[in-house]
Amino acid sequence: MKRKIFTLLLALIVALPALAKKEITDIEHNYRRISLCSMLVRHSEDKFANEIEEQFLEIPISEQYNDHNLSVRVVEVKSKGKYTPDISTFIDRNNVASRLVGKWFDRNILTGECSLDLIKERGLYDASAFDIEMAKRSARGMAMLQDAGEDLIGRTYLLVNEITYIDKAKRSKAWGAALNGLLQIAGSFTGVDMSDVGNSLESMISSIKGFRVKINTRLYRLEWNEESQMYFYQNCYSDKADSKKLSTFEDNRNRFRLVYVGNVLSSGNATSFLGINEDQPNLMIRKACQRAIDENVADLQKNYDEFRIKTPIVSVEPTITAKIGLKEGITKDSRFEVLEAQEKDGRTIYKRVGVVKPIPTKIWDNRFMATEEGAYGADFGATTFVKESGGDLYPGLLLRQI
Repeated sequence: MKRKIFTLLLALIVALPALAKKEITDIEHNYRRISLCSMLVRHSEDKFANEIEEQFLEIPISEQYNDHNLSVRVVEVKSKGKYTPDISTFIDRNNVASRLVGKWFDRNILTGECSLDLIKERGLYDASAFDIEMAKRSARGMAMLQDAGEDLIGRTYLLVNEITYIDKAKRSKAWGAALNGLLQIAGSFTGVDMSDVGNSLESMISSIKGFRVKINTRLYRLEWNEESQMYFYQNCYSDKADSKKLSTFEDNRNRFRLVYVGNVLSSGNATSFLGINEDQPNLMIRKACQRAIDENVADLQKNYDEFRIKTPIVSVEPTITAKIGLKEGITKDSRFEVLEAQEKDGRTIYKRVGVVKPIPTKIWDNRFMATEEGAYGADFGATTFVKESGGDLYPGLLLRQI
């Protein structure tokens, strides 16, 4: 039975081309990214709930990941304190895991017809090479199938973000009133009427709300093991309309699961609103939310090895550069191993060939709206690294934070 299944699976993969030194314009995209889906937990009773949802839906998936968002993006939770059970219930009731699987195969929900186009695109497979491997029924073809399962579909993650607004308006108003009182006392000693100055400052301070949010981000991984792969390919996959396989998938969506990995909580630090006009409150919300989410994603990468991204080196002359920066949590103390993609027994493996670290004064500020606020390093376009160990490096080698 397994031989028949593998023969069928072999028809679903395409060959991995040899990795070589490429032009920089190609290097930025030609490597296997993690595929990521991001959702929002919404508390309707919270202040700014509607505005936060609106701005969240405008936040794109980072270019360091494949965008695997679903049509369902928002989880409605009526009260706080039930975050974990409500999310678990939502994931189960809405068959989020099977939806993620279906998206990989561009599955038609009306006919059951599937496509391999997305797997070919994200796996860097070559269709003509696949035809050759299919004809040979080679061991390499089987190894490439494992690549597609483990390195692509098995690296699909879900982020669930619970965003909580921190109301600083009352505190700001209290500070303004206190300052006004001090100015009036000063005026009584100096004989100078300070009321106009005090009222003006009170109004100004009260208006500087520093919109802040805290975001609790939970990370889940799509479980795509040998059992789930075989079940899908044997019972659900079809390259044409198939009513039987359509109903099999729909009736057995609960066979696909998401596994909880861990969570992080953003610090809720105030975000600078330089570069944003007072008449752009929605942009303030967007900036606060996007930066907090980026902070959490960077922390998840540091805390969980399986979620760490690989980023290609885009140049080595005159300096080593890569297009990551403060948004990914890089600091002067960060270190990265340099990985070379190699082929072993028909599969892709990654071998360490060096270690690099960022130059502290050359870290790119690629956070949302860094350019508009005039942040240092916003115009770098990439972070510059210096080699700690290893031989000659070349564009296309991958960096992964240690």
